[in-house]
Amino acid sequence: MTNLNSKQTELNEKELQDMVAASDTGARIPHGWQGKLLLGTALFWSLFQLWIASPLPFYDWPIIGSFGIFNDTEVRAIHLGFAMFLAFTAYPALANSPHHRVPINDMLLSVIAAFCASYIFLFYEQLVSRPGLPNTQDLVVSIAGLLLLLEAARRTLGPPLMIVAIVFLTYSLAGPYMPDIIAHKGVTLKELVNHQWLTTEGVFGIALGVSSGFVFLFVLFGALLDKAGAGNYFIQVAFSLLGHMRGGPAKAAVVASGLTGLISGSSIANVVTTGTFTIPMMKRVGFSSEKAGAVEVASSVNGQIMPPVMGAAAFLMVEYVGISYVQVITHAFLPALISYIALVYIVHLEALKLDMQGLPRRGAIKPWHLRIIGLLTGFIVTAVIAAVVYYGIGWIKPTFGASAGWVIAALLTVVYLYLVRFASSVPDLQLDDPQSPMIQLPEVGPTVKSGLHFLLPVVVLVWCLMIERLSPGLSAFWATVLMVVILVTQRPLMAFFRQKDNVGTQLRKGANELVDGLIVGARNMIGIGIATATAGIIVGAVSQTGVGSVLADLVEILSMGNLLLMLMLTAVLSLILGMGLPTTANYIVVSSLLAPVVVSLGQDSGLIVPLIAVHLFVFYFGIMADVTPPVGLASFAAAAVSGGDPIRTGFVAFNYSLRTAVLPFLFIFNTDLLLIDVTWLQGIQTFIVATIAILIFTAATQGFFIVRNRWYESALLILVAFSLFRPGFWMDQMVPPHQQIAPAELVQAAGSIESGTPLRLWVDGEDDVGNQRSFMARVSLGEGDDGAARLDSAGLALISSKGKTVIDYVGYDSPAEKAGLVFDQVITGVEIPQSQPAKQWIYIPALVLFALIVLMQRRRKKPTAENATPVHAN
Repeated sequence: MTNLNSKQTELNEKELQDMVAASDTGARIPHGWQGKLLLGTALFWSLFQLWIASPLPFYDWPIIGSFGIFNDTEVRAIHLGFAMFLAFTAYPALANSPHHRVPINDMLLSVIAAFCASYIFLFYEQLVSRPGLPNTQDLVVSIAGLLLLLEAARRTLGPPLMIVAIVFLTYSLAGPYMPDIIAHKGVTLKELVNHQWLTTEGVFGIALGVSSGFVFLFVLFGALLDKAGAGNYFIQVAFSLLGHMRGGPAKAAVVASGLTGLISGSSIANVVTTGTFTIPMMKRVGFSSEKAGAVEVASSVNGQIMPPVMGAAAFLMVEYVGISYVQVITHAFLPALISYIALVYIVHLEALKLDMQGLPRRGAIKPWHLRIIGLLTGFIVTAVIAAVVYYGIGWIKPTFGASAGWVIAALLTVVYLYLVRFASSVPDLQLDDPQSPMIQLPEVGPTVKSGLHFLLPVVVLVWCLMIERLSPGLSAFWATVLMVVILVTQRPLMAFFRQKDNVGTQLRKGANELVDGLIVGARNMIGIGIATATAGIIVGAVSQTGVGSVLADLVEILSMGNLLLMLMLTAVLSLILGMGLPTTANYIVVSSLLAPVVVSLGQDSGLIVPLIAVHLFVFYFGIMADVTPPVGLASFAAAAVSGGDPIRTGFVAFNYSLRTAVLPFLFIFNTDLLLIDVTWLQGIQTFIVATIAILIFTAATQGFFIVRNRWYESALLILVAFSLFRPGFWMDQMVPPHQQIAPAELVQAAGSIESGTPLRLWVDGEDDVGNQRSFMARVSLGEGDDGAARLDSAGLALISSKGKTVIDYVGYDSPAEKAGLVFDQVITGVEIPQSQPAKQWIYIPALVLFALIVLMQRRRKKPTAENATPVHAN
């Protein structure tokens, strides 16, 4: 009966692709001239984005000179114009609307929407000449544009984001009629539409700028990489390397989905792309439909937290947090890697519970010592190649000067030709039929060799970002250019090296794949473009009405000033909004509303929370919404593939994702996980300890370690994991890290401690906008001969008034001002650092407790084995 239900529930390939299309690229595929118009518009959008990202517009061309140069505001307007046009042509208005033709009303709406979105570009000079003074035409176009944007959001993303945007627009207009706690003076319709549509504060704000400047190029790069066959290559390599282990197909699914997630910004597309192959294989070795789907969901969704792409969030964080792209991906890398390692371990534990075996390999299996030698050899060769490239390019630049770029391009061409020649010596990759009764794994060597040239664009992207420190947009442009070359040439070169006579046919096929990739990349961007523009409405409402400070007060009341409760409220809000909003829009909304509140509340609680930590916190829980029942769309997609129950799949996936949910809370309180202010040695130590801790936490939440856990063993494992993650918590309880002194003793104490020492000042008074608050400020002492001089060099002067220590002066742009101190605040408490044993000493009792748990479980295992009850060893 179960098999029958499964067969009835499972979808075929076409239906799965239709699911992805409905979610990501538009479900409508019209015929005839309308289809050509839709595809041609998408193609032209991709070409336009490549043009503006390139250095080409700034070249001094013969006769015509430079041309096609647009400023950021104009680019945003054109970008949204394309997105709005395609939203109305590619997405039907209703489920029963025509899918193979575009009704005349949708064609009309698409043209009007494109005009309204491009209005700032078309009338840029006029609008600049009269800022803040919209005429009747401006108002009509702006109102129409807002209404059409809301409808485009409904079509592409569903009702939730549209409803949230309408709520904020209503709040902007109806401010005086709101309850007292959230009331404001209100804005007129003229002020609203001017702010939202004719400035860069609303729809055409930072979020849309990130979409047009960075995100499009990365989405296009991923689409071209997948069209070239890299997605299949990653899946096959993962299976060839891991499929022979216990639960191997599931482990390979995790790695394959993680690799695919590097180039895909969509959870649903990732689930369907890899899941159609991985889920049946997981079921084949013993996973239930729900567990197979849940593993795919957990691994696919986590692709969005893995640098360097991270959907669109990494680029938004650059703008919102004010740090470089390299810093963002550096901070995000360790938690993402740890989360994936934990997911592989979850799969391993499930395999132990069910006594799963791996799949048979093709060819002879090398002895373990030869495999280790081969692995080490690979690492050494890779390190040598990396060193040669790094120092070689460092030598080429000064040697060849202005011609260095051409020399590097020539060398890259030689490497590419060699890798394609290398790949042509092995057969093309063929996907096994996952429904076939017997499955064998592909051989490792030929599989890896067949697609090494796919790694070149990724290497170029990472090199441009990390070494050359080019902008993300320009880095993606050069990687995409190389990807274009690979798409067009890889097939004819393979045919040439294999001495076949169909080179011309293969060249045409490569050119067609390039066009298809450009079209798919643009269609993948429709939803992201609309989402960032619609989220701009919410950001604009926050800046125009001041609701952010109102919400801060409200949230502080609800959380009763407790930072942990505040974080839980933020997580719940992210999950609720994320059930209907795409990850990007969810991140924009919640970070705009709550990120400053969390930082402020942390400061009030005596904890300095870095802004990047809060933004990553919000982003992680926005992603979790793709998993969380009852609306987790990725879980529904996986259930459609597996034939399992979507709600049960969602709950299992949520259980598997607990390790992702706990990490944000940990890196808020232990910023070492984000590699903030740590050395290389500390970073390596943090990675090792955090990985051990997350594996122990995983064993606790899965209820299985060496044998099934008893309840108190799971509780003790969680205690051990917490102690490894936050050893400072226990050390602070035993030896406080700070010594309290009276505020009147501050000047004298400042003279007896070293310059640069961070002081913690507890302050009462008004902030820089006149609101009463009590908070903790952290100020480092400056240089000076005595305490007063050191405080003065930190920008701080104090006086005693009526028995209180009062701030008499704060220097402009000084450390004191940056810490939030202003004139006339009262210092109520002072804490200075005191010596404390290294927090790493806590690891010893934690590991001793862990060893006792291991001993208990091993003792329980031995008599079980003697009684011939099968318990499966690691």
